[in-house]
Amino acid sequence: MLKKIAASVSILAIIVIAIAGCLAKSLFAQTTLKEPTKVAAHGSTTQPASPLDFVVKDIDGKDVKLSDYRGKVVMIVNVASRCGNTPQYANLEALYKKYADKGLVIIGFPANDFMHQEPGSNEDIKKFCTANFDVTFPMMAKISVKGDDKAPLYKFLTEEPTAGDFKGDIDWNFAKFIVDRNGNVIARIAARTRPDDEKLVAVIEKALDAKAAE
Repeated sequence: MLKKIAASVSILAIIVIAIAGCLAKSLFAQTTLKEPTKVAAHGSTTQPASPLDFVVKDIDGKDVKLSDYRGKVVMIVNVASRCGNTPQYANLEALYKKYADKGLVIIGFPANDFMHQEPGSNEDIKKFCTANFDVTFPMMAKISVKGDDKAPLYKFLTEEPTAGDFKGDIDWNFAKFIVDRNGNVIARIAARTRPDDEKLVAVIEKALDAKAAE
Protein backbone atom coordinates (compact mmCIF):
# COMPACT_ATOMS: atom_id res chain seq x y z
CA MET A 1 0.00 0.00 0.00
CA LEU A 2 2.82 2.38 0.98
CA LYS A 3 4.60 1.57 -2.29
CA LYS A 4 1.46 2.48 -4.27
CA ILE A 5 1.15 5.79 -2.36
CA ALA A 6 4.83 6.54 -2.90
CA ALA A 7 4.49 5.77 -6.60
CA SER A 8 1.42 8.01 -6.87
CA VAL A 9 3.27 10.82 -5.09
CA SER A 10 6.22 10.43 -7.45
CA ILE A 11 3.97 10.56 -10.52
CA LEU A 12 2.19 13.63 -9.12
CA ALA A 13 5.54 15.30 -8.46
CA ILE A 14 6.65 14.63 -12.02
CA ILE A 15 3.40 16.12 -13.36
CA VAL A 16 3.78 19.22 -11.17
CA ILE A 17 7.38 19.71 -12.30
CA ALA A 18 6.38 19.31 -15.94
CA ILE A 19 3.55 21.85 -15.59
CA ALA A 20 5.88 24.28 -13.83
CA GLY A 21 8.40 23.90 -16.61
CA CYS A 22 5.78 24.61 -19.26
CA LEU A 23 4.59 27.69 -17.39
CA ALA A 24 8.15 28.96 -17.08
CA LYS A 25 8.72 28.55 -20.81
CA SER A 26 5.43 30.29 -21.55
CA LEU A 27 6.27 33.24 -19.30
CA PHE A 28 9.73 33.55 -20.84
CA ALA A 29 8.23 33.53 -24.34
CA GLN A 30 5.74 36.25 -23.40
CA THR A 31 8.50 38.39 -21.92
CA THR A 32 10.56 38.01 -25.07
CA LEU A 33 7.62 38.92 -27.30
CA LYS A 34 6.86 42.00 -25.24
CA GLU A 35 10.35 43.41 -25.64
CA PRO A 36 10.14 46.24 -28.18
CA THR A 37 12.01 45.76 -31.44
CA LYS A 38 13.14 49.01 -32.97
CA VAL A 39 12.95 48.61 -36.71
CA ALA A 40 14.52 51.19 -38.99
CA ALA A 41 12.92 52.15 -42.29
CA HIS A 42 15.49 50.09 -44.19
CA GLY A 43 14.40 46.95 -42.35
CA SER A 44 17.24 46.45 -39.86
CA THR A 45 16.68 46.11 -36.12
CA THR A 46 18.87 49.14 -35.41
CA GLN A 47 17.41 52.48 -34.45
CA PRO A 48 18.18 55.02 -37.21
CA ALA A 49 20.95 57.38 -36.18
CA SER A 50 20.60 59.75 -39.13
CA PRO A 51 17.98 60.90 -41.65
CA LEU A 52 20.15 59.14 -44.19
CA ASP A 53 19.40 55.76 -42.60
CA PHE A 54 15.92 55.71 -44.18
CA VAL A 55 14.62 54.25 -47.42
CA VAL A 56 11.89 56.24 -49.18
CA LYS A 57 9.98 56.12 -52.45
CA ASP A 58 10.81 58.53 -55.21
CA ILE A 59 8.10 60.27 -57.23
CA ASP A 60 8.11 57.36 -59.71
CA GLY A 61 7.56 54.80 -56.93
CA LYS A 62 11.11 53.43 -56.80
CA ASP A 63 13.02 52.81 -53.57
CA VAL A 64 15.68 55.35 -52.72
CA LYS A 65 18.30 54.68 -50.07
CA LEU A 66 19.06 58.05 -48.54
CA SER A 67 22.35 56.51 -47.41
CA ASP A 68 23.44 56.87 -51.05
CA TYR A 69 23.72 60.60 -50.30
CA ARG A 70 26.09 60.16 -47.38
CA GLY A 71 29.18 62.27 -47.97
CA LYS A 72 27.08 65.04 -49.50
CA VAL A 73 25.29 68.01 -47.97
CA VAL A 74 21.56 67.33 -48.11
CA MET A 75 18.61 69.69 -47.85
CA ILE A 76 15.33 67.96 -47.00
CA VAL A 77 12.29 70.13 -47.75
CA ASN A 78 8.53 69.49 -47.75
CA VAL A 79 7.00 71.04 -50.85
CA ALA A 80 3.57 71.90 -52.28
CA SER A 81 2.20 73.09 -55.61
CA ARG A 82 -0.50 75.54 -54.48
CA CYS A 83 1.19 77.44 -51.69
CA GLY A 84 2.34 81.02 -51.35
CA ASN A 85 5.81 79.53 -50.92
CA THR A 86 5.61 77.50 -54.15
CA PRO A 87 7.81 80.00 -56.05
CA GLN A 88 10.62 78.75 -53.80
CA TYR A 89 10.88 75.86 -56.25
CA ALA A 90 12.74 78.25 -58.57
CA ASN A 91 15.14 79.24 -55.79
CA LEU A 92 15.68 75.61 -54.79
CA GLU A 93 16.48 74.65 -58.38
CA ALA A 94 18.90 77.58 -58.76
CA LEU A 95 20.62 76.63 -55.49
CA TYR A 96 20.88 73.01 -56.59
CA LYS A 97 22.38 73.90 -59.97
CA LYS A 98 24.89 76.25 -58.35
CA TYR A 99 26.18 73.83 -55.73
CA ALA A 100 25.44 70.31 -57.02
CA ASP A 101 28.98 69.90 -58.35
CA LYS A 102 30.31 70.75 -54.89
CA GLY A 103 28.17 68.09 -53.24
CA LEU A 104 24.75 69.62 -52.52
CA VAL A 105 21.62 67.48 -52.90
CA ILE A 106 18.12 68.90 -52.44
CA ILE A 107 15.36 66.37 -51.81
CA GLY A 108 11.74 67.45 -52.17
CA PHE A 109 8.96 65.68 -50.26
CA PRO A 110 5.48 66.72 -51.47
CA ALA A 111 2.94 66.87 -48.65
CA ASN A 112 -0.73 67.81 -48.49
CA ASP A 113 -0.80 68.64 -44.78
CA PHE A 114 -1.41 72.38 -45.01
CA MET A 115 -4.67 73.76 -46.38
CA HIS A 116 -4.76 70.93 -49.00
CA GLN A 117 -2.13 72.74 -51.04
CA GLU A 118 -0.72 69.55 -52.59
CA PRO A 119 -3.84 67.70 -53.74
CA GLY A 120 -2.44 66.06 -56.87
CA SER A 121 -1.01 62.61 -57.49
CA ASN A 122 2.71 61.95 -57.77
CA GLU A 123 2.35 62.11 -61.54
CA ASP A 124 0.54 65.46 -61.31
CA ILE A 125 3.24 66.85 -59.02
CA LYS A 126 6.04 65.68 -61.31
CA LYS A 127 4.41 67.31 -64.34
CA PHE A 128 3.83 70.54 -62.41
CA CYS A 129 7.43 70.77 -61.22
CA THR A 130 8.86 70.04 -64.65
CA ALA A 131 6.54 72.36 -66.57
CA ASN A 132 6.69 75.33 -64.22
CA PHE A 133 10.13 75.21 -62.60
CA ASP A 134 12.18 72.70 -64.61
CA VAL A 135 13.00 70.88 -61.37
CA THR A 136 15.95 68.52 -61.68
CA PHE A 137 16.73 67.86 -58.00
CA PRO A 138 15.40 64.57 -56.59
CA MET A 139 11.67 64.54 -55.87
CA MET A 140 10.17 61.87 -53.65
CA ALA A 141 6.67 60.39 -53.45
CA LYS A 142 3.96 62.32 -51.64
CA ILE A 143 3.99 61.76 -47.88
CA SER A 144 2.63 63.26 -44.68
CA VAL A 145 4.98 65.37 -42.58
CA LYS A 146 2.71 65.81 -39.54
CA GLY A 147 -0.21 64.16 -37.78
CA ASP A 148 -1.02 60.53 -37.06
CA ASP A 149 0.26 59.33 -40.45
CA LYS A 150 3.55 61.24 -40.29
CA ALA A 151 6.25 59.51 -42.33
CA PRO A 152 9.02 57.80 -40.30
CA LEU A 153 11.65 60.16 -41.70
CA TYR A 154 9.73 63.17 -40.43
CA LYS A 155 9.15 61.54 -37.06
CA PHE A 156 12.91 61.25 -36.84
CA LEU A 157 13.39 64.89 -37.86
CA THR A 158 10.74 66.41 -35.59
CA GLU A 159 10.24 64.20 -32.52
CA GLU A 160 12.21 63.26 -29.42
CA PRO A 161 14.66 61.74 -28.87
CA THR A 162 16.11 61.93 -32.37
CA ALA A 163 15.21 65.52 -33.27
CA GLY A 164 17.14 67.10 -30.40
CA ASP A 165 17.28 70.90 -30.70
CA PHE A 166 15.31 70.76 -33.95
CA LYS A 167 12.19 69.12 -32.50
CA GLY A 168 8.70 70.42 -33.22
CA ASP A 169 5.98 69.95 -35.81
CA ILE A 170 6.46 71.20 -39.35
CA ASP A 171 4.51 74.44 -39.45
CA TRP A 172 4.09 74.98 -43.20
CA ASN A 173 5.22 74.01 -46.68
CA PHE A 174 8.90 74.47 -47.56
CA ALA A 175 10.42 73.91 -44.12
CA LYS A 176 14.04 72.92 -44.60
CA PHE A 177 16.52 70.66 -42.82
CA ILE A 178 20.23 70.74 -43.62
CA VAL A 179 22.19 67.51 -43.20
CA ASP A 180 25.99 67.58 -43.26
CA ARG A 181 28.36 65.19 -45.02
CA ASN A 182 28.37 62.91 -41.98
CA GLY A 183 24.59 62.54 -41.93
CA ASN A 184 23.96 64.92 -39.01
CA VAL A 185 21.17 67.51 -39.02
CA ILE A 186 22.91 70.84 -38.53
CA ALA A 187 20.12 73.33 -39.21
CA ARG A 188 16.37 73.70 -39.46
CA ILE A 189 15.22 76.61 -41.62
CA ALA A 190 11.76 78.19 -41.42
CA ALA A 191 9.34 77.59 -44.28
CA ARG A 192 9.12 81.28 -45.13
CA THR A 193 12.91 81.62 -45.52
CA ARG A 194 13.82 81.60 -49.19
CA PRO A 195 16.52 79.20 -50.37
CA ASP A 196 18.60 82.16 -51.59
CA ASP A 197 18.62 83.78 -48.13
CA GLU A 198 22.17 84.83 -47.25
CA LYS A 199 22.21 83.07 -43.87
CA LEU A 200 20.85 79.84 -45.35
CA VAL A 201 23.41 79.93 -48.17
CA ALA A 202 26.16 80.56 -45.62
CA VAL A 203 25.15 77.41 -43.70
CA ILE A 204 25.25 75.35 -46.90
CA GLU A 205 28.61 76.77 -48.03
CA LYS A 206 30.16 76.09 -44.63
CA ALA A 207 28.85 72.50 -44.71
CA LEU A 208 30.14 72.02 -48.25
CA ASP A 209 33.60 73.26 -47.23
CA ALA A 210 33.79 70.69 -44.43
CA LYS A 211 35.10 67.22 -45.19
CA ALA A 212 33.25 64.04 -44.26
CA ALA A 213 34.69 62.05 -41.38
CA GLU A 214 36.67 59.03 -42.49
